[in-house]
Amino acid sequence: MLGESKAFSGFSVDDTAAAKRFYGETLGLHVTEADGMLELHLATGARVFVYPKRDHRPAAFTILNFPVADVGKTVADLKARGVSFESYDMPGLKTDEDDIFRGGGPHIAWFTDPAGNILSVLAE
Repeated sequence: MLGESKAFSGFSVDDTAAAKRFYGETLGLHVTEADGMLELHLATGARVFVYPKRDHRPAAFTILNFPVADVGKTVADLKARGVSFESYDMPGLKTDEDDIFRGGGPHIAWFTDPAGNILSVLAE
């Protein structure tokens, strides 16, 4: 029934101005704004709706994954732009000194947006 729908995803933030700077300037995404809300235009042609929510709570899971050719280089480049990466040290999930998980599956590194939502870069 909805197979032909042009569905899209969305998530909330507590500060759309900070989100616009982060997604547009820091991450380099094409971001548009209308009526106090943002739309992220991804390279795949997909779009993601970002809306303000007064009682925002950060997602406790990864909301957006960015496949990249070189995780290590991307992490280093993002760190140079001021992005802080998550560091994990628990059974089955241990990141290395570069904050990259290399323990099975694609190499992946997690970071948060200004609203605390979790994002990742992972090997294509």
